[in-house]
Amino acid sequence: MKKFEILTKEMLTPAICRMKVSAPLLAASALPGQFLMVRADEKGERVPLTISDYDRREGSVTIVTQYIGASSAAIIGKEVGECFADVAGPLGVPSEFVNMDAGQLASQSYIFIAGGVGTAPVYPQAKWLHERGAKVDVIIGAKTADLLIYKEEMAAVCDNLFICTDDGSEGFHGLVTAMLEKLVGEGRKYTMAVAIGPMIMMKFSTLTAKKLGLPITVSLNTLMVDGTGMCGACRVSVGGKTRFACVEGPEFDGYLVDFDEAMRRQGQYRSEEKQALEDHRCKIGRDR
Repeated sequence: MKKFEILTKEMLTPAICRMKVSAPLLAASALPGQFLMVRADEKGERVPLTISDYDRREGSVTIVTQYIGASSAAIIGKEVGECFADVAGPLGVPSEFVNMDAGQLASQSYIFIAGGVGTAPVYPQAKWLHERGAKVDVIIGAKTADLLIYKEEMAAVCDNLFICTDDGSEGFHGLVTAMLEKLVGEGRKYTMAVAIGPMIMMKFSTLTAKKLGLPITVSLNTLMVDGTGMCGACRVSVGGKTRFACVEGPEFDGYLVDFDEAMRRQGQYRSEEKQALEDHRCKIGRDR
């Protein structure tokens, strides 16, 4: 196999793509919670993608990319047998639970709240905990049934899976926060919540968890640019202090994150991203 060769490719939805990539060194050291920086070609932008799975024996890592702008379009445009220019990592601090011993893990009861493409990085965390004896429940939320991903995979690595759709087309008709309140109201006990998904979802999941007296961790990998802390684009206020999501995160205590600031920063370059995507489409059209 060639370096960073794409081994498999699957469109989970019309806008979400899963790829398995040959990267033995990355697979050998990857842990839940970490991410990779992927560059489609020599002139491409570095895109942060959370590790969605890894296979140490096969020497592969799995990434899931959502079609958003020109850079994600370039990644999704690659086919099986082609190679990425770079896949750097694993980067970031692994999830805290990887440092727990067997006794601690056996006493833990986790509830994961996964929104949209954020479901993919929840999978390796739920899998790691489930394999080591922790109790794991997972809530997956999406606007409609057609946008749900990882249902079968997640069901295999958790104790209970709860599906939510905004329009009621599958599972619980309502938001993931309403499901969280419902589960706790029914008497389910959790020691920790983890929310990964759109920033607004993580904000309201945190507010709900706080109301329920439930500690919560959130992932802020969407704020990154270079993955090293050098560019400063990943700055976020956590507990009133400036933190760098790429080198000190991507996971933080949700209670301490200034989500309003993070959402303002996230939307700062939307017009530039839109223009870059249009330029990419025009280039593809010319090449054809």
